[in-house]
Amino acid sequence: MSDILSSPAAAPSLLAPSLLARYDGLRVPRYTSYPTSPHFSPNVAADAYRGWLGELTPAQAGSLYLHVPFCKRMCWYCGCHTKIVARYQPVAEYLELMRREVAMVADAIPHRLAVRHVHFGGGTPTMLAPADFESLIALLRERFDLVPGAEIAVEIDPRTLTAEMAAALGRAGVNRASLGVQDFDPAVQEAINRVQPLAVTQRSLDWLRGAGITHINLDLMYGLPRQSVESVTRSAETAVGLGADRFSVFGYAHVPWMKTHQKKIVESELADGQGRWDQFAAIAAALTGAGYRAVGLDHFARADDELAVLQAEGRLARNFQGYTTDDAEVLLGFGASSIGALPQGYVQNAVPFDHYADAIAAGRLATAKGLRLTDDDRLRRAVIERLMCDLTVDVAAVAARFGARADAFDDVLSGMADLAADGVAVVEGRRVSVPEPARPLMRIVAARFDTYLATGAGKHSRAV
Repeated sequence: MSDILSSPAAAPSLLAPSLLARYDGLRVPRYTSYPTSPHFSPNVAADAYRGWLGELTPAQAGSLYLHVPFCKRMCWYCGCHTKIVARYQPVAEYLELMRREVAMVADAIPHRLAVRHVHFGGGTPTMLAPADFESLIALLRERFDLVPGAEIAVEIDPRTLTAEMAAALGRAGVNRASLGVQDFDPAVQEAINRVQPLAVTQRSLDWLRGAGITHINLDLMYGLPRQSVESVTRSAETAVGLGADRFSVFGYAHVPWMKTHQKKIVESELADGQGRWDQFAAIAAALTGAGYRAVGLDHFARADDELAVLQAEGRLARNFQGYTTDDAEVLLGFGASSIGALPQGYVQNAVPFDHYADAIAAGRLATAKGLRLTDDDRLRRAVIERLMCDLTVDVAAVAARFGARADAFDDVLSGMADLAADGVAVVEGRRVSVPEPARPLMRIVAARFDTYLATGAGKHSRAV
């Protein structure tokens, strides 16, 4: 096992400003899939998805993702597919559509799919009424075979969570909660329209733990307006005090031409590339200094957490929810904009809510686009996933696993001389690694294996 995998991850050291400036302008995918969603096509739609579902076998385990695209108020940094509602009726109507979609998908599978992971994302999934959430979980258990010990995870906005909802989550079998924090500094919270005092987050954690939900993930962000190295360090240290077992640390992507509400963010209050890097390094230093291990690109976990254990064993996985312990080859997505993955390829539901609603109401699957995987796609996906998870990959070994030639990527490796000279990659024979100081730039290395990137690059986030 390489030193990169076996040694405790340290905070990334700072690279030269000139090097950061060189890569700051690049836009590369986060590689939660390969090929990535900008390359999905309407040529793969509902009929293809129904056919793929019918080809699943009892030997294939699955995961479920349910997207609840509603919030009570808009956070100005948000890049999710969500809408603001003041009444519960639209949420209730959407829930009924999702229930019908679950039934349609389950009916298209020739057996009860064994499910090891369920993830509720948003939006704010806990906007569902407690009884409605429990009813939805009951439907999932009725239509799928949720195996004993299956992980059921829910994303939560602490500002809107109630004690009643926390209790309902516990009764429904939820065993992991991911709480949005972003930053504890009141000035930053004001600048992003997300005022969330520490006491509100602590109260939610108390409710969840009281309901038996003890596996906690907290989300932190850098690159937000009014943040500084000092402020993000304070926020990270405060977050550590809450006792979470995992952290996700994301960089703010400022794309006001795509998300018009981001125009409310004052651009002059945003850090430049060097400032963003310094903020990430400060958060990483605070978390690793408290005993957490860096996992992949942007996660941190306790040394005994399954994420950290699987990374050390070279078995960490990555999917649309980020780094995960879920290695199922079937991911079924429910709800508007949700993405699914099957052995044959990817599918995505219609993004506009009304398009999704019209399809489900008419008794049709809402699949709007997708992509059928080629053998080359599967090979490159495996290389990219191992690099994104392990920071190192023996490309010849991966090629052999797929029946490809050992020299399949020799042209890619020889083209990394510039990255090697900059200290962003190390190429030794047919193994490529990302040195610890360059961890946040691993997407740049992974992108060299991406044959689709020449088109659609403008839809991806900044490399720094």
